[in-house]
Amino acid sequence: MHSKAYIFRQQQLLVDDNFQLPQVERFQHDLNLSEDGEIIARDLQEDESVPEGYQLVPIRQLVQVWSRQQFEQASRAVQLLEWRRNHQFCSHCGHQTQQHVSQYAMVCPACGYNQYPRVNPCVITIITRGPDEILLAKNARNKTQMYSLIAGFVEVGETLEEAVRRETLEEVGLQVKNIKYLASQPWPFPSNLMMAFKAAYHAGDIQIQENELTDAQFFKFNQLPEIPFQGSIAHAMIMHVMNGTPVADDTKEWL
Repeated sequence: MHSKAYIFRQQQLLVDDNFQLPQVERFQHDLNLSEDGEIIARDLQEDESVPEGYQLVPIRQLVQVWSRQQFEQASRAVQLLEWRRNHQFCSHCGHQTQQHVSQYAMVCPACGYNQYPRVNPCVITIITRGPDEILLAKNARNKTQMYSLIAGFVEVGETLEEAVRRETLEEVGLQVKNIKYLASQPWPFPSNLMMAFKAAYHAGDIQIQENELTDAQFFKFNQLPEIPFQGSIAHAMIMHVMNGTPVADDTKEWL
């Protein structure tokens, strides 16, 4: 019996020229993404060749050509494969683990400890100043000219709103007010849940955290630099502030 397969080599997915998934024979080590086994995920090993008529495409590129539902299923697949790959041994006793037959859990047969997939909560914030300015920053690791929004991981014991305030103060030296939740998006780089917030500038002068950013400025709506691509939550947030469009509509498709 054949199944639709998400086949990954690291963060690259095997698709044909029309970005469609292959249909493959199921194997015992495959990860089931549906109860009936019609959708599976597996790794393409380094010594395996790419089949004729197919290509490996970075999963980031698929945000722009797939629907949200397609991308999120691919996102789920790559995160579960990475989780399984990284938990081959028990973190309590070091014994080799086994995959649970019906749950996403790596089970230790020696001590009985179960290791489940983890999600990293992140906040991403669009900061406005006045009626027509937003704060955009250039990441130090980004080799392009793209500017994006302030974002970072939530720390232990922190509320989401506290994380927004801390990340903004750390990265650009600014204080914000009127923090409001907008939406969320799973983001598999590597296993994050991006939670979007809107905030208003309150006080301070921009002082960038140089190991994280190379630049940060308030930009007029009609003078924006290169911004994140459509399909990312950052792009949807910028469009929301500029045009009043919702970050996600009732059909849950990114705008």
